[in-house]
Amino acid sequence: MSTVPQNDSQKAPKSSKFVVVMRKIYRPLGFQKGYNFPLFVIFAGAMMGFTLARLSYLNVGGSAPSSYRNSTVPKEWHNFKDGYRRIGLTLHLATCLPLGFLMVWQFIPVIRHKFLTFHRINGYVILLLIVLSNVGALMIARVAFGGTLDIQSAVGVLAILTSVSAWMAYYNVKRLQMDQHRAWMLRCMFYLGTIITARIIMIIAALIISSTKKYYGLQSCDQIAAAYDAVQEALENYPACANVSGDTLVIVQASFDSAVTVGTALSLPFGMGVWLATFIHLVGVEIYLGLTPAEGERLRNVSYQRQLEAGFAHPGSAGLTSDRWGDAPEWKPEAARESANNKQLSQEGRK
Repeated sequence: MSTVPQNDSQKAPKSSKFVVVMRKIYRPLGFQKGYNFPLFVIFAGAMMGFTLARLSYLNVGGSAPSSYRNSTVPKEWHNFKDGYRRIGLTLHLATCLPLGFLMVWQFIPVIRHKFLTFHRINGYVILLLIVLSNVGALMIARVAFGGTLDIQSAVGVLAILTSVSAWMAYYNVKRLQMDQHRAWMLRCMFYLGTIITARIIMIIAALIISSTKKYYGLQSCDQIAAAYDAVQEALENYPACANVSGDTLVIVQASFDSAVTVGTALSLPFGMGVWLATFIHLVGVEIYLGLTPAEGERLRNVSYQRQLEAGFAHPGSAGLTSDRWGDAPEWKPEAARESANNKQLSQEGRK
């Protein structure tokens, strides 16, 4: 019984109108996979949206309603209003906000392919901004949202993660190891986005603990006084601050009932939020990298060609790869693997 051969157009499934429309949108931007563009819109969109929404914070101590001073709780502004912590806050905001804006453009394929000079210069600027942003964050970690040990340790871990991943990406691109450059840049962006997820967790947790009226924290009398227009009003609500020094700590309920209590409501879950968000982003980016090995393999073959042309000693593995620095089998380019497979098939056919 004979069968009628089908041509390629008959074998290929017909794309839906939605897919056709989406391809017209993401193909000009350089995206080739259908799953890449939605993920870019979600994660890069969140980064860009958060950054643009916080640009007004660059007016740190201004009188505008959208300035950092008037957008944060009085307790936080009291901690940052002067001294080296004001410098640290200003440095952090002045670097992390441009960083979030510039980072997004690094992941648009058409820019990497057609505007390589911009991609490279932007990468150097991002590397510098990460370092400066982390310096500012470490300067204010002792008092940010209470400055407890869980918060200080979380800030320190994030500073290490973002700095190491950025420099690993830099080292690998200088070694023309494009697959590892991609992996470490994705990790860096995911780690930088931790603060967005942490704030979402913090707000949800703050609403929950506020509704119970059973959570309490500590605030200094100076921090409490900063939330009131008159000292007498502060003393009426917190009489424990009478006849004591400004740095005396008193117990404050965590709730959204007043400017004082909301500071406690936001501070208590912040450390937990950062740690939980860090875990989510650490696992999430590794899952994505594990689900996209084909793109990593494609870039490794690209790395092989570029490193071979540049005269590197170990083309395909000149960067930080597991076959050189770990116990993975020696990697071979696709052409060499195909040749070995054909040779093996030929030998088996002669037997």
